[in-house]
Amino acid sequence: MRPFVWAMIRRMTANSTRSPAPPLALPCRTTPAGVLSVAWHGCGPADGPPVFLMHGFPYDIHAYAAVAPMLADAGCRVIVPYLRGFGPTRFLHADTPRSGEQAALGADLLALMDALQIERAVLAGYDWGGRAACVVAALWPQRCAGLVSYNNYNIQDIARGLQPDTPANEHRLWYQYYFHGERGRAGLAKNRRELTRLLWQLWSPTWQFDDATFERSAAAFDNEDFVAVVIHSYRHRYGLVAGDPAYADIERRLAAQPAITVPTITFDGSDDGVRDPATAQAHARFFAGARSHRIVPGVGHNMPQEAPRVFANAVLELLRPSA
Repeated sequence: MRPFVWAMIRRMTANSTRSPAPPLALPCRTTPAGVLSVAWHGCGPADGPPVFLMHGFPYDIHAYAAVAPMLADAGCRVIVPYLRGFGPTRFLHADTPRSGEQAALGADLLALMDALQIERAVLAGYDWGGRAACVVAALWPQRCAGLVSYNNYNIQDIARGLQPDTPANEHRLWYQYYFHGERGRAGLAKNRRELTRLLWQLWSPTWQFDDATFERSAAAFDNEDFVAVVIHSYRHRYGLVAGDPAYADIERRLAAQPAITVPTITFDGSDDGVRDPATAQAHARFFAGARSHRIVPGVGHNMPQEAPRVFANAVLELLRPSA
C-alpha cells in the first residue's frame, strides 16, 4: 500500500468511533454485470485498494453514507452497489427469475467485480450483503483480500432450514414466516414503508434515526422487483421454493458449508434484534483463517449506519501492511 494511504489510515483510526451520516443521497452510475444492470456508488482514488460495501434487507447503499467517505479519504477505491431488487439496479431480461437466493447474491457480486475489472478486493457487508461477501470469500478466496462480516458466517444451511430453533430466536424471525404465505407477499407489496420501518425499529431498538434518513433508503424499495426478490429469498432459504437453475452449482457448493480462509473480522451488535450475539461462538468452526470477532455495545442490526467509524476501521485494519 502507498505510504500516504497508510498515513491516512493511521489518522482515521485514531478518531472517535461514531460519525453522523451525510444528509444527501449518494450519486450512482450503472454497469452491466451478469444478469443485472447494477447501480453503484463509487468514491476514492481509482488506483486505491478496492473495497466493496454490501447492504442488507431492508436497507440500501445509504447504510454506508458515512463509511464510504471515510474509506475514500483513507485512499481506498470504494464501490457500494444496490443489490438485485433494490434502487436503480435492474434485471437485463424480463425472463430472468427474480431470485433472492444466496447463490444469486454472491454471483452478482462476483459479476460486478469482473465487470469493473477488479481482481481482488476487501469485501464488507451485513445481512444480505454480508451473505454475498461470505459466499465470494468462501468459494472464490483468491478474489477476496479480506472480509468484514456482521453476524459472522452468513452462509445459509438450507438443508436444516426447517429445523426448529429456540422460541426466543423463532420470535425474532416472525417476518420470515410472514413472507412464507401469500398474505405476507401482499402485505409487503401494500405496506412497504410501514413494514420496513417497523423492521428498522425492531432490529435496532437503540438507533434514533429520523424520517429523512429512513425515506432516503425507503425509495430503494420502490424497485419493481423488490417484492418478488424478497419473497423468493425468504422462501428459498427454508427450501420452500426452487432456486434459479443458473445458480444450482453454486448452491450445491454452499450446501457443504465451506470454510472461509481469508483474513476476517466479524461483528455482532449487543442490541441486534435479529440475531443473538451469543450465537457467535457456534460460528467459529467455519473460519479456517485468521478471524477476529467483536461485539459492539449499543448497536443493532444496521451496524454500518449505527457505528460507521467502527465499521470503517475494521476495513482499514484488514488493509494494514501487517494484515
